[in-house]
Formats: sequence, structure tokens, C-alpha cells
Amino acid sequence: MNTQSQTYNIKIELFEGPFDLLLFFIQRDELDIDDIPITKITDDFLDYIHHLEKLNLDVASEFILTAATLIRIKTKMLLPRKELDELGNEIDPRTSLVEKLLEYKKFKALLDDFRELEEERSMKYKRGNTSKELKKLAQTALIDAELESLSLYKLMRAFERVLIKHEEKKSRRVHTVHFYKYKVKDQKKYILEKLKTKKRLAFNDVFESLANRIHAVITFLALLEMLTAGDVGVVLGEGANNFWIEKK
Repeated sequence: MNTQSQTYNIKIELFEGPFDLLLFFIQRDELDIDDIPITKITDDFLDYIHHLEKLNLDVASEFILTAATLIRIKTKMLLPRKELDELGNEIDPRTSLVEKLLEYKKFKALLDDFRELEEERSMKYKRGNTSKELKKLAQTALIDAELESLSLYKLMRAFERVLIKHEEKKSRRVHTVHFYKYKVKDQKKYILEKLKTKKRLAFNDVFESLANRIHAVITFLALLEMLTAGDVGVVLGEGANNFWIEKK
């Protein structure tokens, strides 16, 4: 066997450890990992270490330890008297090495999968423009001098009080199924009609004459759509949660 030609074909930087090197030999020579020819693989491993020494490269301690383990296994394989287990069967000295190689091979495959996932993830970009989009939406729908103090949360709180007022009007609760014909587009027209007679419309006035809770919810949805589309704007008045609706 021409060991010199084989060792010079090895790319040293590929091997992260001794088991990586052993798997390389097994795959290169198409060996059966469950029945490793220990003499051949030991010779190849030692040739590799000698090659490193000729290149004046430091040999890691784990390579030296594995070389000693291979020599010990090779020696046991050559002994005429084999070790026996409790049942009298011969103990294969390669068993421990094979188990470790199979376990290393399994984890090495997992690492390759993780590496592919890492490369795939590195090609993606985080969504970091949410705050800019919200700011742009606020500038489009909610404009006036004190815009920064006006928020959707405050608007929802004001609407919540409107709903509470509707609840308080009910003296008793009756569980009845109703079919409501309220539509968002109709309530948009309703809001625009109110703005024809007034330059600014108080937020509470929008819901003052509505029939019930569902009617108020549909009207609020219509108002939100109009704000998003820029058909109307919201102005912050004096006092807490005091809003005015105006046509743009």
C-alpha cells in the first residue's frame, strides 16, 4: 500500500477530530462500519499522524489518544485467546469504538442539518419597519397640532364609554336573536351627512342617535375605515379623551 500518496491526498482542514478522520477512511474505502478492518484503519490513521509531524504541525491530544486506542484494539484482535463475556461469548474489542463512531456520525448529520437551517435563516431579514408603518398611518389618518398625544388606545377608551352608556340604558336583559341590517358603507354616509352641517363633529355626537350596541359597533368600524382611507381626521380637544371628527 502506497501510504505516501494517500496521505498527501488528505485535506487536513476537513477533519475536526479523530472520529471525523475515521469516518473519512470508512467512507473513502467503502468499509462496513460494523465490521471495521482494524489493522488497515489503524495503519491509515498512524500514517496521517506521521504526515502531520513531517509538516511540523501540532498533533492534538485527542488524535494521539485515538491512535493509542486503535493500537490497543489491534493488539487484542491479534491475541490468540479472546476475552469472553459472562455467557462465554467472545467480546469484540471493536464494539466500543463502533458505538462511538455511530453516535458521532448521527450527531454529525444533525449538525449538517442545523448548518443548512442556519444558512437558510441568514438569507432572511427581520421585519423592522413596523414602527415606520405605524407612524406613517398616524400621519395619514390622525393629523393635527397635538397628534403625538392622540393614540388608538385613547380612541378605543372613548368608544368603550359610549358602549357603557348604551348598556346602562337597558333596564333588563332579554336574550333575543336579532337580524341587523346595518352596513359599514351606510354608516360612512351617515357620518359624512353629519359633517355637512358641522365643520367639526364631537366624537360622542356620532353615536348619540344610534339605536343599539350593534349599530354603534358598525358605525365605529365605518369611522376607522374612513380614518385609514384619509376621508376624515381626528382632532384632540381640550380635556381627557375629548375627540373631534372633521372632514378632510
